[in-house]
Amino acid sequence: MSVFALFLSCENTKDSSAQDVVDKSIAISGGAIIANATLSFNFRDKYYKATRNNGIFQLERRFKDSLNTVRDLLSNNGFERFINNKLTEITPTEVKRYSTAVNSVHYFSVLPFGLNDKAVNKEYLKKVDLKGKPYHKIKITFNKEGGGEDFEDVFVYWINTEDYKTEYLAYSFKEKQGIGLRFRAAYNERYIKGVRVVDYYNYKPKDHNISLLDLGELFENNQLELLSKIDLKNVEIEPLK
Repeated sequence: MSVFALFLSCENTKDSSAQDVVDKSIAISGGAIIANATLSFNFRDKYYKATRNNGIFQLERRFKDSLNTVRDLLSNNGFERFINNKLTEITPTEVKRYSTAVNSVHYFSVLPFGLNDKAVNKEYLKKVDLKGKPYHKIKITFNKEGGGEDFEDVFVYWINTEDYKTEYLAYSFKEKQGIGLRFRAAYNERYIKGVRVVDYYNYKPKDHNISLLDLGELFENNQLELLSKIDLKNVEIEPLK
């Protein structure tokens, strides 16, 4: 076998391994149910509801401010905002901002579901130990086409080698000051109608001049700062018939 052929063989094995790990993690988390179900929950002061049906989706957010009731809808057809049940015209900049906000909460609520989208690229990094348990460490990037407004974000997932549950994740994202970094640790696991639901401890590094890939080691050594908790309340799931 030539050196070039050997290189391709190794790369294909690497990609296939990442795909296999992600497939198993999605399956153990109830991905087949999520793909055809309605899922609702409260997060902080807002209500969220997602309906997915074989690729057709509608992601909803509702909340009240001091004067109005706001309902945001993000679907295959785009974004709409309703204020007091009336469709409201908003600027393209607002469409981007509100769409990103709605999508982000729904995206994180069902991870690792979504990691098999066409715009997702998977790379198997290595096996690692974290807090005394073994994990597959997977890197996720996104294509510009189909990757959304935040296609330049990079994620790292720690997926348990024994039960294939996603227990930790880290990601980088653009912010005004440069690149932001976050690390999340899952807790409060529960299964609701076959779907794995978790909350997260949300951490940030004390020093921004570090690599995304080093966040796991910093967490291991208790060198991350707890920023917030990501708690989903009143979770309800109804599979579509």
